[in-house]
Amino acid sequence: MEHLQEQLDQLLRQVPNADAIQARLENLVSVYPFNEYEYIISHLLAANVLTLDAYYELRDEYLARNMFLYIFEISAPRTFGESWAQAHLKELVPDLQKPSKKRDPEYSGQYDFLLGEIKIEVKASRAVDADVNAPLYVKALASDSKKPFWMNFQQIKPGCCDVFVWVAVWRDTIKYWVQSSHEVENNSRYSKGQHRGNVGEGQLHLPHDTIRNFDMFQVKSDALRQAIVDAHSREVSQRSAGDSSA
Repeated sequence: MEHLQEQLDQLLRQVPNADAIQARLENLVSVYPFNEYEYIISHLLAANVLTLDAYYELRDEYLARNMFLYIFEISAPRTFGESWAQAHLKELVPDLQKPSKKRDPEYSGQYDFLLGEIKIEVKASRAVDADVNAPLYVKALASDSKKPFWMNFQQIKPGCCDVFVWVAVWRDTIKYWVQSSHEVENNSRYSKGQHRGNVGEGQLHLPHDTIRNFDMFQVKSDALRQAIVDAHSREVSQRSAGDSSA
């Protein structure tokens, strides 16, 4: 949004009565779908500062930079974390299957997917400005933003799955990380005991200044299936090594 604002501000300076428009904006009453951007663009078009073709270009560039902004409009955390994120991952990895008592007699909701015998838990978060108190779609960040953000993947139970898939959404991109359960449990950012009395449960913090520490686990969307298989192989080796050392 800040990039669009800068573009409009530059154009607005070229309008003869720019000061009057700015003064009007300070007291402008917005009611959907009429808002400050509609007001500015209409004046730019009327003053021939913005041509119709230039408007189309401005609009297309904005849509390209904000193609995932609609995901920030999902207000309910459960709807985002479970309904959207799981459906999104299923589209990328069609072989994923929903677990059931038939496939796993001990299943009681501990994890989200099966890939063969691999038990997979999906966690999702959105990158938002940590210093702004506003709706998610207002404080949503672009992937190149320098503003601070804080992602928090909650209710993590390493003992209940083999592989974790993190899904993180920015305005302009979606990123993925795939880790073995052992790698999550032994990560310095993982904190145990999210809720009092919940043994084996914790949370993982990914603030803007440490997220690069997870680059080794980041994968492209078309490599997710193989990354899950590879993470499971690491999980088996890591657990076997741990048992041997014990």
